[in-house]
Amino acid sequence: MSEHHVVVVGGGFGGLQLANDLKGAGVRITLVDRRNHHLFQPLLYQVATTILSTSDIAWPIRHLYSDRPDVTTVLGEVVGIDTAAREVALRGGMTLRYDSLVLATGATHAYFGRDDWEPVAPGLKTLEDATTIRRRILLAFERAEIETDPAMRDALLTFTIVGAGPTGVELAGIIVELARNTLPREFRNIDTRKTRVVLVEAGPRVLPTFAEELSAYAGKALGELGVELHTGERVLECTPAGVETSNGVIPSRTIVWAAGIQASPAAKWLDVPADRAGRVIVEKDLTAPGFPDVFVVGDTASVIQESGAPVPGIAPAAKQQGAYAAKVIRARLAAKPSPAPFRYRHQGSLATIGQSAAIIDFGRIKLKGWIAWWIWGIAHIYFLIGTRSRFAVAWSWLWIYLSGQHSARLITQKETMRDDNRT
Repeated sequence: MSEHHVVVVGGGFGGLQLANDLKGAGVRITLVDRRNHHLFQPLLYQVATTILSTSDIAWPIRHLYSDRPDVTTVLGEVVGIDTAAREVALRGGMTLRYDSLVLATGATHAYFGRDDWEPVAPGLKTLEDATTIRRRILLAFERAEIETDPAMRDALLTFTIVGAGPTGVELAGIIVELARNTLPREFRNIDTRKTRVVLVEAGPRVLPTFAEELSAYAGKALGELGVELHTGERVLECTPAGVETSNGVIPSRTIVWAAGIQASPAAKWLDVPADRAGRVIVEKDLTAPGFPDVFVVGDTASVIQESGAPVPGIAPAAKQQGAYAAKVIRARLAAKPSPAPFRYRHQGSLATIGQSAAIIDFGRIKLKGWIAWWIWGIAHIYFLIGTRSRFAVAWSWLWIYLSGQHSARLITQKETMRDDNRT
């Protein structure tokens, strides 16, 4: 009898947690991802804002499993699933037969039917997104330095972020501090301290998933930093010239989208029900409806808690789901009863506001300010992979704190100051 073959699609938090928890289970694992690296997404915005380099928060998947002969890594893109034949089809014609399939394919940014906005308002989900945004931020300052038209210079020095969730809030705070603390002495024709950072949110407050008192604190802290908050405004149009909202036009040459997510096509591959964001509505054991051999975890899955609230799309939730799916597979292989239905254990929500303040919501315990920022930093360093990454990130943060200088400010792509989507 051949080894039980587990195909894992997606090398994010959920997929890697499952592969880790199946160590020694006597199964053969094939891990498929479109990219060759695992990405620590919670710190992706710090790559986009010149604090960290790409290698600080990403690791080659092959390296992570170099000492696991039971794990085979495949660089490829899934284009379909034949559930009858139990086969996964990859672009290029390769197929993988599975005994158990785990879909941990994540999500991308959603533009609510306006995908034409993506070229001018990139989202932040991948390293490519982060380096694109970083390039545009840095090029905006460079172009403003040589711009003679005051109106155009002002538009170049206006950065608009759409969406005031954790990503939008964290981006806004860091861009302000970059412009006001790091760059002023380096430019001669512009005063970077006059940079405008505009945060647009359709809802009534920033960080809407946090308690109202923490949301209020974050809004006040952002205002004190100099971020312009435009709450209760819907985005009507994004163009290379700026953003049109329900309250007017914001001339802005750099726009970042942080307003929504759309799941991978996993539900379409399986032809199963999905929620509005495209996430598979899974069973209580995280399997796809009608397919007990197919698990769906992380941002690809819609999991409803006992309270009726959905499980949030954050790294701890994906890791818990990956660990649970591994338990189910182990129980099946041992012919033991399946574990109790999946139950999400909320470990807290965290968000930073610039480089010296944060908010943390542990439920009954809520923290804000400097002490929350320290706890936030320690938690993120702890969850990084490897001593080198932990040391590199800690050193970068210490260096910025002591010197005010961001170290990852290289413009490395071929595009010149006529950026790829600018005129």
